[in-house]
Amino acid sequence: MKKWLKRIGLGVIALIIIFCVWNFQLIRYGLFQLRGQLHVVNNTIPLDEYIANPSTPDSLRQKALLVDQIRSFAFDSLAINYSDNYTEIFDQQGKASMYVVTACDPYSFTPKTWKFPIVGNFPYKGFFDRQKAVDLANEIKAKDSLDVGLRTAGGWSTLGWFKDPILSNMLNRSEGDLASLLIHELTHGTLFVKDSVTFNENLASFIGDRGAIMYLSSKYGEGAPEVLQYQSEIVDEELFKAYILEAAKSLDSLYTSMKDLPIVEKKELKKNKIDQIRTNFGRLGFKSEVYKGFFETYVPNNTFFMSYLRYNSQQQVLRDELNLKYQGDLKRYLEYLKSKYPSL
Repeated sequence: MKKWLKRIGLGVIALIIIFCVWNFQLIRYGLFQLRGQLHVVNNTIPLDEYIANPSTPDSLRQKALLVDQIRSFAFDSLAINYSDNYTEIFDQQGKASMYVVTACDPYSFTPKTWKFPIVGNFPYKGFFDRQKAVDLANEIKAKDSLDVGLRTAGGWSTLGWFKDPILSNMLNRSEGDLASLLIHELTHGTLFVKDSVTFNENLASFIGDRGAIMYLSSKYGEGAPEVLQYQSEIVDEELFKAYILEAAKSLDSLYTSMKDLPIVEKKELKKNKIDQIRTNFGRLGFKSEVYKGFFETYVPNNTFFMSYLRYNSQQQVLRDELNLKYQGDLKRYLEYLKSKYPSL
């Protein structure tokens, strides 16, 4: 009996060793991410303490006071699952905390994906260490010849693995933008479908954008100056998103039409199309200065367009379902989705 137990024990150890060797890079990445997340978690303080601190600038104190109001609204009025997320704050000292690498086929909107335990495949990979993100981006460019993107993240959800804190840079946003971001991330903690990143991100954006207007309306009243101000602020954002989504659609048609062409011709046609997108962008009638001149020096690649598809390509579908089946009742709609989709 002891011999059999010993053999089983050795067999289990061997399987663990094989698993670790086979998944060495994934385990290594996980440990780096865990260390980064623990640094954030271990350096947070209660939001109440941050608000009460005399050294906290009054402008940030006022924004921090809004967080609990937004959370309460999300839980009570939007069917967001209750959690202790955003009851603490991490001081970023004005720096970015997370860097995200994306990659995409240069002649189709086919993203590179990374597989993670439990949560499934993701078309992006995050890092707390900027240099590690840069190294991966450079490696992909050199080895895989893909379009590569590197950006910072304004916020992220750990899907219940940790208590997510407010990141101090969030407090630089307007009240409406802060509400949209918090509701977006809280939606991830409420409903997150494995291997369905585009649906997850579109839904979180959809709930966040509409939830922010509902929050402001409930606080200040329908048609109040604060509501109208936020709605005017996002007019340019909606115009920008619509243009980028239409540009992505145009690019996708081009890629389909040139499948059998030599790479040299593909490269030239793609360059011409993106140059046209950049030129036509300058003719849009933005009301604010936020997006004016956006493409003057920046030349986008497929990862840029993929990002907007990932977060916004299903908005009309969600809008139609909300209005036709639930008469615009966002809370009932989210309750339905929670019952329909298995979440992590």
